[in-house]
Formats: sequence, structure tokens, C-alpha cells
Amino acid sequence: MQEDRKKIYLLDANIIITAHNFYYPVSKVPEFWDWLEFHAKNGSIAIPKEIHEEIKGGNDAEHVNWAKDRSRKKLLILDEEFNPDLLGRVINEGYAPDLNEVELDRIAMDPFLVAYALADPKNRIVVTNEVSKPSRKRQNRHVPDVCSAVGARCCNVYQMLRDLDFRTNWKSTI
Repeated sequence: MQEDRKKIYLLDANIIITAHNFYYPVSKVPEFWDWLEFHAKNGSIAIPKEIHEEIKGGNDAEHVNWAKDRSRKKLLILDEEFNPDLLGRVINEGYAPDLNEVELDRIAMDPFLVAYALADPKNRIVVTNEVSKPSRKRQNRHVPDVCSAVGARCCNVYQMLRDLDFRTNWKSTI
């Protein structure tokens, strides 16, 4: 009998960037950021290191400082190496088998995110703000469609918030 492992939500960089810029600024809704850190500590949330490097916003951006904090970074980053076979599968089946260098630059690190999810498709879920656009092809495909093409699970941030029961008084419930 195979042991059930814990679900891990793998965050796209756009989750951190958009959360701060539009919904939960670090200085205004610190409960959200504490909640993310709590779930990173207990292994429910992680960010692949290739994706973590995409968290941008300038040196003064609170969300960048939050994510790049040395001790927090250790908690957030998924502690494993990517599988090159899974990465190749994501690129070939999720985008196209014959992408050129310009197209590969366009898709950036998204294939890594999906490949990490494929390492344990039953228990890993990609979390992205991108929405499905099935008509998009090649380097223009969105993460949810790539996940669907290769059999990885994917959800938006609101589904993750529901699944992990985010609330501003979350500390009083643990």
C-alpha cells in the first residue's frame, strides 16, 4: 500500500508579485504573508528555485524583500533538483517539440514549475494567476493549458486559499 503524501502547492512567481501589488501588500496585510510562511514551514507551499528567481519588483519592493529574506528563502524554496526528463516532456508535449531559442526565452521558467509538479502529480498542484487560453500555441501557451496537456494539476490562488483555509485570524485556529 502506497503511503499518501501531503499536498504541496507550487507557487508561480506571479502569485507573490500579484498578491503584493494588488490584493495583500506586505505592510498592509501581514497576516497573508505570515500565513504563506507558516504553510512553507509545514511543507504545504513551496516555490521551485528557478521560479523564486523570477520574483521581481525592484530592491525596495516589499514582496521581493520578503521572498528573498535568507531564512524565509530556505523555507520557501522546494528542496530538490529538477528532473531533466520531465522538463523535456513539459516542453515537448506542453509547448512544442521544436521550439527555437527565442521561443524558449519567451516561456522562461514556467516549464520548470510544471516539471516539479509532474514529479508527484497526485500530490503537487501548480498555483498560478494565469488563466486557460486553449487557443494559444507554442511559446504563447499559458501554464494551466500546459499542465492540462501533460497531466499536472493546476489551480488559481483563490482555490489554494480555500483549500488551505486562509483567513485573517488564521493564527487563532491553530
